Amino acid sequence: MASKLLFFLAIVLFARATKTDAQTDCSTITALVFTCSIYIADETLVPVQGTPCCDAMTTLYLLSREPPVNRRIICSCFMDLIHAHNSSVSMIAALPGICGFSLGFMISAYTDCNIV
Repeated sequence: MASKLLFFLAIVLFARATKTDAQTDCSTITALVFTCSIYIADETLVPVQGTPCCDAMTTLYLLSREPPVNRRIICSCFMDLIHAHNSSVSMIAALPGICGFSLGFMISAYTDCNIV
């Protein structure tokens, strides 16, 4: 139930962000990634298509397509998350790929988002 509520919150944040200025922000990205927190905390669990986590990664993928500045914003937000939760770098970085998406940049602690 909690994951469905978080996913709904993420969608609301996404809708609000896209209505205001066609760009997204880190609160939206964080909310979307947070839907995957069970997988980040326990790397033995793997999200699959149709779970709120992969639905959130689908939303991130769509956000990364338009406008181009979104990709840099998403990259910067991922870097903030990685630096804040450095024990979970590999899982945070792997989430889009596990769910079948590429955000158009490599996610690692060393990614330079200015060239994304």
